[in-house]
Amino acid sequence: MAGGRGAEAVDTVLACGEVRTCLLQHSQALPGTAAAGLLRLRAGQRVLLSERPNPYALSPEVLTGVDCNLPTASGAKVRAVGTVTARAALTEGRLLQADAFCAATADGPDRRRPWGHYLARPGIVEPFGKLPDRDVADGCLAGAGKPGELDLGAVAERVLRHVLRDPALDRAAPFRAQVTRLRWVALRAPDGAASSIENFTVAQDGLRTVELRLTGGIVTAAAARLCEDLALHDWLLTTLVRMVERSRLGSVEGRDAVAALRPAVDHLLHLWMPTARVDQVLHPLWEVLEREPGFSRQWQILVQRIRDQLALLAVSAHVQP
Repeated sequence: MAGGRGAEAVDTVLACGEVRTCLLQHSQALPGTAAAGLLRLRAGQRVLLSERPNPYALSPEVLTGVDCNLPTASGAKVRAVGTVTARAALTEGRLLQADAFCAATADGPDRRRPWGHYLARPGIVEPFGKLPDRDVADGCLAGAGKPGELDLGAVAERVLRHVLRDPALDRAAPFRAQVTRLRWVALRAPDGAASSIENFTVAQDGLRTVELRLTGGIVTAAAARLCEDLALHDWLLTTLVRMVERSRLGSVEGRDAVAALRPAVDHLLHLWMPTARVDQVLHPLWEVLEREPGFSRQWQILVQRIRDQLALLAVSAHVQP
């Protein structure tokens, strides 16, 4: 597994990150120029804009220097020094994501090097001595539990709050939706094995965790993009499920249910585009999620229920005297 952009030559054995996904607190979807202004996290660095297959804006990457212990499941102290990469993205001018990620080398020196060394390796952290990668991976999935431990969620949250505090936002979102968190780790796949998703879990408090196994030639940035895509579609599915539940579809008069589901029709149903911006090499990993738990299958069932309700309402209105 190679390091992030600008650090491909660095050999890493573990990558980890956390993604925040939420509805932009604004009454209208932001066009490209406004999205670029919102996501300009670094002066003099341009925001990347894309119109195909849907409008998308990606902020410049920002680095955070860290010198701290890595989370471990065993409680062992593993000090590491380096930098964490963070960025923000806006899809369709409506869905905001912020994420932070880094990769760790198998080992490192016993004492700290000058900061110039770490800045030349963006998104890479080096442990003091040998890295217990399995222990750290389990610790990262559990989240920082002690003061002074690496907390990628806090870095992502800081970026998210920075964007949401922009005075250009009117804080009048068209509907209510929770913020979801996806925490991920990636370890090397065994020799001869393909990349895979080992575990994907959904907790009740908006937290999701995923463990990947990646072949040696895949860069950390590609893994981060896959997890951003997974977080985006998990948020869409979670939000649509909650909207259907709140609408009491099938239990109340059709017009009331349709009115409650209007925001889904206006803002969500057209956004389902898995792997649109994921490295093609990693597309098979999404296919795993299509088999179990069946992301697209559940999405299509919900969408069809909404469209059936709209059709019934239209027929009823047509046959009424």
